[in-house]
Amino acid sequence: MPEMPEVQGLVDFLSGRVTGLRIQRASVANIAALKTYDPPITALVGTAITGVSRHGKFVDITARTAADEPLHLVFHLAKAGWLRWYDALPATIIKPGRTPIALRVALDDGSGFDLTEAGTKKSLAVYAARDPQEVPGIARLGPDPLDPAFDRDAFAALLGGRRTQIKGVLRDQSIIAGIGNAYSDEILHVAKMSPYALAATLDDDEIDRLYAATRTTLAEAVAAASGKPPADLKDAKRRGMQVHGRRGEKCPVCGDEVRSVFFADNSLEYCATCQTGGKVLADRRLSRLLK
Repeated sequence: MPEMPEVQGLVDFLSGRVTGLRIQRASVANIAALKTYDPPITALVGTAITGVSRHGKFVDITARTAADEPLHLVFHLAKAGWLRWYDALPATIIKPGRTPIALRVALDDGSGFDLTEAGTKKSLAVYAARDPQEVPGIARLGPDPLDPAFDRDAFAALLGGRRTQIKGVLRDQSIIAGIGNAYSDEILHVAKMSPYALAATLDDDEIDRLYAATRTTLAEAVAAASGKPPADLKDAKRRGMQVHGRRGEKCPVCGDEVRSVFFADNSLEYCATCQTGGKVLADRRLSRLLK
């Protein structure tokens, strides 16, 4: 799943290519991906793009109509979605139901992009909106962890009183925006913290470590993604992972084996030596989680 660093990489890439251009066509190939009807997606045709921004894991392409009114093309790539950029958009006609393409956007200089989604479970979401806050997922987002205003005290306030495992807190978009399964694993590894630690029980030193790990891990990943075209961002993400997706490999810090805990549709990775005092966490497929 694309998370904040990859989404920010897409935003940076698009900003340098689409700003100042006009949307010539917006063709929906998977109607289930389109989550709004007012304004219609066709209202974007002819609008001039003024910028691209990010809200958590959402990409927001801002445009203005001939009447100088704002319109937003917002999309969330979900678990298996991605953006495919073309300097020269193919002339082939996309056929609904027979393609992984959910949306094709043509720009007036001949370039454009497709939003694609692999697999059978379709979760990619596209919105046309007058204000990004009209998108429910954006309206309920928590603070961005790289916002300068998101200081250590603000972070501690979010954790206070939550009898929830810290892994889940980091992934909850209504608490902190933009972090998913992969970067929560990476952050917890850097912070030397068990994914099952309860947020409300963290002491001041643990909060300090977790806050620093969150900011540092995400800032470094955003910097690594900057300037890369969409086709390279996924591989760059995988190469940058220390524990996530590296089950059976050696921890780069201590040399212990990286282990996994499997859930219904994903897994988490961790180092027992670095994070749990050597304790191996139970596989949820076989037993209840060890506390």
